[in-house]
Amino acid sequence: MSIINRSNIEITTFFLVGMPGLEYAHIWISIPICSTYLVALLGNCTILYVIKTEPSLHEPMYYLLSMLAMSDMGLSFSSLPTMVRVFLFSAPEISANACFAQEFFIHGFTALESSVLLIMSFDRFLAIHSPLRYSSILTTIRVAQIGMVCFFKSFLLVFPFPLTLRSLNYCKESRLSHSYCLHQDVMKLACSDNRTDVAYGFFVAICGMVDFMLIVVSYILILKTVLGIASGKEQLKALNTCVSHICAVIIFCLPIINLAIVHRFVGHVSPLFNVLMANVLLLVPPLMNPIVYCVKTRQIRVRVVAKLCKKQI
Repeated sequence: MSIINRSNIEITTFFLVGMPGLEYAHIWISIPICSTYLVALLGNCTILYVIKTEPSLHEPMYYLLSMLAMSDMGLSFSSLPTMVRVFLFSAPEISANACFAQEFFIHGFTALESSVLLIMSFDRFLAIHSPLRYSSILTTIRVAQIGMVCFFKSFLLVFPFPLTLRSLNYCKESRLSHSYCLHQDVMKLACSDNRTDVAYGFFVAICGMVDFMLIVVSYILILKTVLGIASGKEQLKALNTCVSHICAVIIFCLPIINLAIVHRFVGHVSPLFNVLMANVLLLVPPLMNPIVYCVKTRQIRVRVVAKLCKKQI
């Protein structure tokens, strides 16, 4: 801590929280948390390896799946250090600069995953609506260009977060609400005017809502196209290609919506439930996405099994 001219104490260290009321069990809670991270990293690395080594999977759909896996891994690596420190080593302290950096990467990779899911929804629409033109519209180069645009857009969108937070003074409270740093959580601790942060945070949230609404629109168009197919068997086949993506969208959006509701009614919610939902937000999508795509996508499942069998032989 350092003394500033206003005779207030400026906070330069924040304190993260584990599971309120279960501090005695943190060492045991760290076991499923670390296991979840390991399984998530293994699953996403497997997806990336299979797509890279199988020429038959060098198609737009699987390139986009690779982007989703990389954003999941980025999200995992962004939150892993502090969650391990809190639960495994009982070290909740984090410097202000480290906290600002962490929230930048967490929000950046979250925005990237939202953008990738949006592109994947349009990919499914093109594949169902214009199957003959699909390969000519979504070429490898075009997918790479779209991926780069999404990457820069996502991180430029959240780039002001650490800058505006750094300009604030923190002299009221140093205890955060989660096991990692979030923009909306940190800015509440400021004792200086944070209206700019609130306004820009709301703008970023609106951008995320726009992504979700566009995904909904794309599925309305997909449903309209599928209903125009005469054969019931072909309708089911077309919809089956979207199941994995629908599951990924639900897995990604549901925890965010729940966390937003928790923050809105934080005074009426147990702190334990608040922390639990925040941890689910970062733990579940990277864990479940590889499982969903391996189970529901035959091409991925067959090649993963083939790789495993080959290694055993």
